[in-house]
Amino acid sequence: MDEPSTAEESTPPSNRRVAGNRRSFLRWAGIAAAGTAIVATGAKALSSSGSGGGSAVAANNPALPTPVATLPPQLRSLASTPNLNIEGITPLMTPNDDFFRIDTALSVPRVDLATWRLEIKGNVREPFSISYDELLAMPQVEAPITLACVSNRVGGTLIGTAMWQGVELRTLLDRAGVEPSGEQIVGTSVDGYNAGFPTSAAFDGRSSLVAIGMNGVPLPLDNGFPARIVVEGLYGYVSSTKWLRSIELTEWDSFNGYWIQQGWAKDGPIKMSSRIDVPRNGARQPEGIVTLAGVAWAPNTGVAAVEVLIDSVWRRATLGDSLSGGVWRQWYFDWNATKGEHEIAVRCIDADGQVQTGEITPNPIAGHTGWEYRSITIV
Repeated sequence: MDEPSTAEESTPPSNRRVAGNRRSFLRWAGIAAAGTAIVATGAKALSSSGSGGGSAVAANNPALPTPVATLPPQLRSLASTPNLNIEGITPLMTPNDDFFRIDTALSVPRVDLATWRLEIKGNVREPFSISYDELLAMPQVEAPITLACVSNRVGGTLIGTAMWQGVELRTLLDRAGVEPSGEQIVGTSVDGYNAGFPTSAAFDGRSSLVAIGMNGVPLPLDNGFPARIVVEGLYGYVSSTKWLRSIELTEWDSFNGYWIQQGWAKDGPIKMSSRIDVPRNGARQPEGIVTLAGVAWAPNTGVAAVEVLIDSVWRRATLGDSLSGGVWRQWYFDWNATKGEHEIAVRCIDADGQVQTGEITPNPIAGHTGWEYRSITIV
């Protein structure tokens, strides 16, 4: 489960790149940019690095089955090897131990697989429940998915990408038979947390998974073992319930999830954004070629271009390879820097030609907007 944070997010911190300029226009059915990680008012914020070993895989966790739908070999190779080999740039895939975590749980729920069952209920024709073994036996898909938190500030680090494995949400809903009044999917955690999003998100072609695996292993404890929901293009506070206990179909206006009751926007589409990883803000570098680099994301549509602003002039950056529209892309720009103080910024452009807005959101109840700026001194 992932909800809005009251904690401060930090701004993230050259060598040559080695990858070619391969591109894939495949929209992989299993890819999602679902939002994650956030913190309850009065609750303790826990990062994966300080959660007391919660990133470990549960001891009673069986091996994952082989997915029936996997990435094509060329994309799998791209996902498992460096793309842009630039010192300091964010890797395409975030290791489990480095994946951010902030949520309402004061301690990581420990689920007994012998008694755990996932319920599908509410406004459906045939409610049912399944065990973990039954979930494992269902057709599995594999997908690289970028997760972003609604509380991620411009240039922040509450975002990451992993290779997720699970059962398509629509498969479970088709078995239950959604009634016309089932306009909202509400996920509830074993500790009572809940979040809701439009049922249409499970059927409109984006990836929506009940995930059981992360980067080739069963879900780590602090990332939702034994199962969690991941939905492309939606912030986690409306969609990404971890430690999943039930999925309930409701009318849209009849239920508001936990964070909606706290005043956050009910619709939670992820805002397109971009980040500068290198050089750091305030860096001093010698005159000559300076490599600017980072990541950009435009959920559901995909990043078509990235531009960097250097001394009031926008310049087109070079993009890394694309796994799909739902996954972030790396970018870089080799700048022939001259001596003096310089201000740089970054913005992305999606496949529909929409440009990332530079307007700062005054009350970001539905996500932060704006451009990241950094000051660089060339000596």
